[in-house]
Amino acid sequence: MGDSRRDPRAWWERGRALTAAKPLLLDVGIALLVQGAVTMPFVVPRAAGAPPATWGAYGLTTLTVLPLVWRRRAPVAVLFAVLATTGLYGLALDGPGQPLPYTGLVVVYTVAALSPARKRAVTGLVLLAAVPVGVWLNTRSARELTFSVFVFAAAYVFGRLTDARQRANRVEAERAAARERARIAREMHDILSHAVSLMIVQAEAGPVAVRAAPERAEAAFDAISATGRDAMAQLRHMLGVLRDGDDDTAGAPREPQPGLAALPGLLDRVRGSGLAVVYRTAGDAGPVADEVGVTVFRVVQEALTNVVKHADARTATVRLRHENDQLEVLVSDDGRGAHAVPRRGGHGLVGIRERAAAHGGSAAAGPGADGRGFEVRVRIPLSAAAEVGA
Repeated sequence: MGDSRRDPRAWWERGRALTAAKPLLLDVGIALLVQGAVTMPFVVPRAAGAPPATWGAYGLTTLTVLPLVWRRRAPVAVLFAVLATTGLYGLALDGPGQPLPYTGLVVVYTVAALSPARKRAVTGLVLLAAVPVGVWLNTRSARELTFSVFVFAAAYVFGRLTDARQRANRVEAERAAARERARIAREMHDILSHAVSLMIVQAEAGPVAVRAAPERAEAAFDAISATGRDAMAQLRHMLGVLRDGDDDTAGAPREPQPGLAALPGLLDRVRGSGLAVVYRTAGDAGPVADEVGVTVFRVVQEALTNVVKHADARTATVRLRHENDQLEVLVSDDGRGAHAVPRRGGHGLVGIRERAAAHGGSAAAGPGADGRGFEVRVRIPLSAAAEVGA
């Protein structure tokens, strides 16, 4: 990797960030750039008989440029100030002319990009009168009139295009924020729902076990503690990512999201609730992308959470099968079948479908193959998942 201090793109990005944070710097920079452009006719060699380049003419030209510093705050007022100083220059002085109306073009672009429709209409009416008057004060030629109309119309069009692009960027940013909120909501739901469900089951079984089998009560409390620590670790990871750079979390460990390797630990915690969990795999697809591993973990976690909360099951089976460049996840149980589906809420099954769809896959839930129990089946095409994660 190259040195970012010598990379022009890095300097460009820093400059964009700085001007976005402090737009006044950008306006001052544009004013200085325009000042440099209008200075050229005063410093280049002049033809014999041309109007003299006096300090008075140069000072009035500078007054024409100075309002550009406030172009973003009051673009229409700046437009009138520029027209007034430009008209005064044409009426009171016979100094060097300019090849382009730089200040007027900048202001028209600004009005088109930043002002509402009413102010843009006022600007259009003003220009319909000001452009012919300026041409009459200068050369009184149709050629100059045509050229002036063209360049001012081009400045206005560029301003409207800038406004449209900025609106599109804002819409896309809002959509991206909505997608991120939905992703965080799914993560929080999966983590908290799973952990709290297991802890409730263990806590309810604890008093009974204390009287009948103290050693089982101790195991239940250990399971509650382990489940709580695991949930806290995952929440700390999420908050650490969201608050990246915060002093309070700068030293927090940034552990990776759980994936396929974390499935055995998840199943052990669920077994601690008293549910027998069978884990089976078939086929070998080799390494699986981290994003797919996280999805598989969350799908299994949510499906088993529903089993613990609603199914009244004795056994659950988790099966992963790799076949034809596709990963299939099946979580089934021997519980109450369709009665296990929560009537209200249902965010877990919705989240499972959203996670599968994010990888180009599908999800289905319903009674088991023999009509008993309930099963959740997710299929993820590994090739499409790899393209999404690329």
